[in-house]
Amino acid sequence: MCWIDQLPFRLGTTSYIIPDDILPNVRWLAGQVQDIELVLFELDDGSSNLPALQVIDELFILAQINDLSFTVHLPLDLRLGAEGEPQHVSLQKAQKVIARTLPLQPKAYVLHLDGKEVRAGVSDEELRHWQMQSVQTLEIVASWVGGAERLAVENLEGYPLDFLDEVLEQTSVSCCVDIGHLWLDNHDPLPFLNHWLNRTTVVHLHGQAERDHRSLSFIPPHKLDEVLELLCKAEYRGVVTVEVFTQEDFHLSMEALQASFERLRTGGRITGAEHGRKADLDSGWGAQWKK
Repeated sequence: MCWIDQLPFRLGTTSYIIPDDILPNVRWLAGQVQDIELVLFELDDGSSNLPALQVIDELFILAQINDLSFTVHLPLDLRLGAEGEPQHVSLQKAQKVIARTLPLQPKAYVLHLDGKEVRAGVSDEELRHWQMQSVQTLEIVASWVGGAERLAVENLEGYPLDFLDEVLEQTSVSCCVDIGHLWLDNHDPLPFLNHWLNRTTVVHLHGQAERDHRSLSFIPPHKLDEVLELLCKAEYRGVVTVEVFTQEDFHLSMEALQASFERLRTGGRITGAEHGRKADLDSGWGAQWKK
């Protein structure tokens, strides 16, 4: 049994590992990972990597043949317009991406909330206004995907650890815990991950070197072991995305994860095969994630 199949979660990476379009990346990754994060964009100059309908059909077939699932990363940090109107460009682009990718039955739609203007030095009233508008934003997007639990709100670097707490408490959205962002801000990720784990559908892992989103080989092994041990012992059933963007970083990250798994298994900290993912928890659109 491959070491990946002994993990309780689905292990994946991004749709930008080889220097090519999404479809060739998915073909290349099939058999190496269990989930692929579709990183989509639509620029103001008109350039876009939004898959055509024919490509969506091909991605669906590849997923069926290779037991692949998808997560989708929405293109812009989400917010309402200046006057609270729902026609902000971030929402317009999100709606277009969602409509195109719904046939792929993604495990989650990963998103950022645009909080740059209120993350520091604002009044309580301004912060409450942003929180209220963020809840409204999530309600709008949840209606497009068929339920708030299908949205995964990601923690970002440079923000207080409790920045999203009030918004999350007022909604039933899921969480995307980005461990790489916590490492980047020199936080111990374990308390944050443990706190939100039963609402977490996606975990992002990536290392840092001269820039962010580098190989996990740049992370001290004991730090990687701590995260993997927590996820395995909790029998986390969601998706773990190695969020890197080159072949070298992908291969080195997978080697680092395998080495971490073997250290934990041979050291008796996890038992390996008995923690393998259960098919009934993995199948279908809107599968129930369990701690």
